[in-house]
Amino acid sequence: MPVLEVENLRTYYFVGDKTVKAVDGVSFKLNKGEVLGLVGESGSGKTTIGLSLMKLLPSNGKIVGGHIYLDDGTDLAQLSEEEVRKYRWTKISMIFQGAMNSLNPLMKIGDQIAEVLIFRMGYTREEATERAKELLSMVGIDPIRVNDYPHQFSGGMKQRAVIAMALASNPEIVIADEPTTALDVTVQAQILEMIKYLKNRYGLSMIYITHDLSVVAEIADKIAIMYAGKIMEFNDTRSIFKHPVNPYTKGLIESIPTITKAKAKRLFSIPGDPPNLLNPPKGCPFWPRCPYAKDICKEKEPPIVNINGGYSYCHFSEELKDVPAREFWIKYLGEEALL
Repeated sequence: MPVLEVENLRTYYFVGDKTVKAVDGVSFKLNKGEVLGLVGESGSGKTTIGLSLMKLLPSNGKIVGGHIYLDDGTDLAQLSEEEVRKYRWTKISMIFQGAMNSLNPLMKIGDQIAEVLIFRMGYTREEATERAKELLSMVGIDPIRVNDYPHQFSGGMKQRAVIAMALASNPEIVIADEPTTALDVTVQAQILEMIKYLKNRYGLSMIYITHDLSVVAEIADKIAIMYAGKIMEFNDTRSIFKHPVNPYTKGLIESIPTITKAKAKRLFSIPGDPPNLLNPPKGCPFWPRCPYAKDICKEKEPPIVNINGGYSYCHFSEELKDVPAREFWIKYLGEEALL
């Protein structure tokens, strides 16, 4: 059963007299105990989806359409700020990108974890402090550090503390926005292992936001590939990696560094740049970078095609579904582009 169902979500930013369609008609379901990976280039709308689900958008951002249903039928998109506080942190919480920006440098770590317990859960100060110690221990930090300040923690410890804060009220849904950003690979591996452990132990449902396909390959059950505010392809993790359908997904898969490409002259990258969302292209947002683009791609928005157990946002999903990623890009760019 889905614990979260997003239908045709549209979130726009208003910049002067211009409109940025950061999230433009996104739909997906998150099932209980499942990890959904949101993957895409910077500016694709991943973080905006997370902030929309939490109703924590900046002042110039607004949900202009769509629904965000919880398993009890509540539509978060329709709630006022006062009403949504009932669900924020208790039903759905978020691990924000950049732990150093998420922690108050003037407050003790324990007090920052305890704050939500006191104001949302009705804990006494003493009960909240004991719970903060339990949470720190749960994420691998000695409870004695409960009275330390953020500057006394390493980068990895700060990230663990932020994760403890997100889990303080036992939420059913956790949104993790690039929680391993700016950490070295060893600490990143430790954080990922801890997240997987916590997810399995407490049955968390999670949306994991990242630009790193190698991370979601390890942690996600399903993947949504985002580009220019759209979900270009959605499927289970194995299908995304073994049988990508959408041209953009094929490009991302081929861009992953592997040991078999160690002798390559250069890593493959998708030609061109992401579109300017202040003036997006007509039709399919990916056509200016897609070697398979036809006239219809430039004029008409693609259909969402159910295929291989998932769906793809492309006019030619059926034609391209059995074409391997490498073969697709070699055919249209030439083999020298992938050497």
